[in-house]
Amino acid sequence: MVMTSKTGCTECQSRTRATLGIAKQYHIDLSKDDVGGYALLPGDPARSDIVAKYLDDAVLVGHKREHKSFSGFYKSIKVTVCSTGMGCPSAAIAMEELANIGVHTFIRIGSSAALKPDIKIGDLVINTASMKNEGTSKFYVPDNFPAVADLDVTHALIQTAREMLADTDIGVHWGIGATDDAFYGETPEWFDDLVKLGVMNVEMEASALYTIGHKRNLRAACICAASMNHVNQEFIEGENVRLKQGWEEEIKVVLETIYRLEQQAKN
Repeated sequence: MVMTSKTGCTECQSRTRATLGIAKQYHIDLSKDDVGGYALLPGDPARSDIVAKYLDDAVLVGHKREHKSFSGFYKSIKVTVCSTGMGCPSAAIAMEELANIGVHTFIRIGSSAALKPDIKIGDLVINTASMKNEGTSKFYVPDNFPAVADLDVTHALIQTAREMLADTDIGVHWGIGATDDAFYGETPEWFDDLVKLGVMNVEMEASALYTIGHKRNLRAACICAASMNHVNQEFIEGENVRLKQGWEEEIKVVLETIYRLEQQAKN
């Protein structure tokens, strides 16, 4: 078990306080007026452009390093999308700095590798929790501390996805995933062990987001489109129409979920 020292924790808290509410956050180059209370977090900066198409009055508010950000409105609710790049370290930076300027709800979107035979390419997978097979969370919590998604947001994602996709061929699946660090370090034996544990999918960011959400009293959830299936040995080459449909559908589901969460908060 790896624990940070008291000195390290103090330094981390000092960094957070030092950037809390300042004019521009160091890495994402955004300030409080740039963002809404809800943020979609894709890995790929190009997907920020796709999300922006679904927002009214979308404005490019920042693009620094891997972090490309738009803010706009969905049914009059201000929403931000900020790409994180691949992996937990940069995703954690984006979440920490967005939280510093007022974002309270974070939903990761993107792609994920499926580990269940009934999940087809393009289907949506929603993680209720995630194995922490990554190094970032070690700086926040002990190794044996679970990484669990926000229950309210996750339940709303599942319910909204099932309703919106009921008359389509896009499946909706939910369960425990795994967050890994080394894309090219994963072996067939590694995947076999995850399958034996009943893990639904593998991606590269969720567990750190859940961990930070717990530590900072924020809401974090994750919904991805399945881009491959290791159990069925289904892989894609080039463009895949069904995967692109899954990406579009997950964005629509997330935005409608945000609207429903806002309505619930008012009642």
